[in-house]
Amino acid sequence: MTVVPQSPTTRRHRPDGAGATTERILDADEAFRDDLERIRFSPYYSRLAAVTQVISQNGAGQGVHNRLTHTIKVTSVARAIATAVNRPDDPRRALLDRVGGCDPVVVQAAASAHDLGHPPFGHLGELVLDRIARQRYGLTDGFDGNAQTFRILTTLDALHPAGGLNLTAAVRAAVLKYPWCRTTFPRPHPSDLAQPPRGAGSNGHDPGSAKFSAYLLDAEEMVDVRAAYPELPPLRQTVECSVMDIADDIAYSLHDLDDFHRAGILQYSAIAKEFREWRADSVRLARQASGTLRPDVPGQSLEALRRRIHAKDPWIADDDAFSTAVEHVLTDLIDGLLAIPYDGSRAAEHALGDFTGQWLAHLQDAVMITLDPGPRSGHVSLLPQAWHEVAILKFVHQRFVLQRPDLALYQRGQARILIRLVDGFDAWLADPVDAARAPRRLLEFIDLATAGYARISRFRPDLLPGTDPATRRRLAVGRGLIDYIASLSDARAAATADLMTGNAERLWDAGGGL
Repeated sequence: MTVVPQSPTTRRHRPDGAGATTERILDADEAFRDDLERIRFSPYYSRLAAVTQVISQNGAGQGVHNRLTHTIKVTSVARAIATAVNRPDDPRRALLDRVGGCDPVVVQAAASAHDLGHPPFGHLGELVLDRIARQRYGLTDGFDGNAQTFRILTTLDALHPAGGLNLTAAVRAAVLKYPWCRTTFPRPHPSDLAQPPRGAGSNGHDPGSAKFSAYLLDAEEMVDVRAAYPELPPLRQTVECSVMDIADDIAYSLHDLDDFHRAGILQYSAIAKEFREWRADSVRLARQASGTLRPDVPGQSLEALRRRIHAKDPWIADDDAFSTAVEHVLTDLIDGLLAIPYDGSRAAEHALGDFTGQWLAHLQDAVMITLDPGPRSGHVSLLPQAWHEVAILKFVHQRFVLQRPDLALYQRGQARILIRLVDGFDAWLADPVDAARAPRRLLEFIDLATAGYARISRFRPDLLPGTDPATRRRLAVGRGLIDYIASLSDARAAATADLMTGNAERLWDAGGGL
């Protein structure tokens, strides 16, 4: 895999004579702004308005975030951070220049693109498609929203005739939060390191990395992009990527809490009891055997979080910072915001906006620049105290929303929709009489995957489980089918599943897209 180092402004497809006028770029600023608009005008970006963040509006009310509103807020936070650290009078500016600088427009483009790969039904859809891809089709790299984003930007979007949005190397690199494949590439694989980078460790059940930013099909593309940064260590994010990553964490930690406070799901008494029990009994809990910690006993889930931080992130884990963060969240979120139930009034909305605004400002100001970060961090990161606060805010969401049995029931129904879609399309593609009438985009995605696997089998056969035509065909069908289903909105996935099972009475509607 030979790569010629390139400029961050290099596009994936260099224009030839006929296309030179449409690809004429005067300078880096114009190139990056053009990338930002290409992303925002993409149909994959528009689709995010109809994709679940955690739960759909039908499930919890009108004020709930979807993937597009989440993306817009991540972009806003990312822009604020990038603008602040670039100010000439900011003390962080000198360090920023030493690590290569940070272009605010590249940051905005990466933030706008970061969730394009999310499938229907949010993270639930991601888990279901990953399991199907690996178990049914033998795709060792399964499915991941980050890798799907990179595939959309470089291959699946149809803006450029050769595929993808034809973005600059800087913007393509800035979406690579986890610049490795799930398994095999690069070697040595980061999951095998004594201290893997963040996201590169195993999830405890499957081989390889829990998080990754490129499928094996797109590994060569990832190497080509990273060649624009020859001084960047192999497994480290670009500076712009690390800003986007922090902004995503900040927005996720706060805006999902907005949703579930409005919906009345964040119950003051249960959350307050968890925090107060840990605070009152933290010394004894610290001595308790890990195997005896129970999530149904107040205080013990928070203690389990403290231990996970020490186990996964010893480079930043600090018990004093953890205790201070618990107090901060207890005072501001629990005894402040949640102590008064949300009633839809202007006063309640003002209180929620005030809480979110103050915390956003606090976390955005808690950004530091590091010349030589550890493997679990990037050049741009949060100060240790703020890092612990974000971890605890995310804990509230995980423990008191995502683990609810009623949400699990709702999600199991959504999982069945995706399984029905895979079953139906798989049977259709296997039908020698009717396969040609399958959706054109599905067949095109399979063709793209077929060409990709043929290329790998010629130049990097070590990346494949087998190079015989039957194996390659099964891989291509699986990848193309997963690409297609992942590109649907929530409503389109449900409607298509109904059509395939004969439960829908209506056939034609505007913009069907099949």
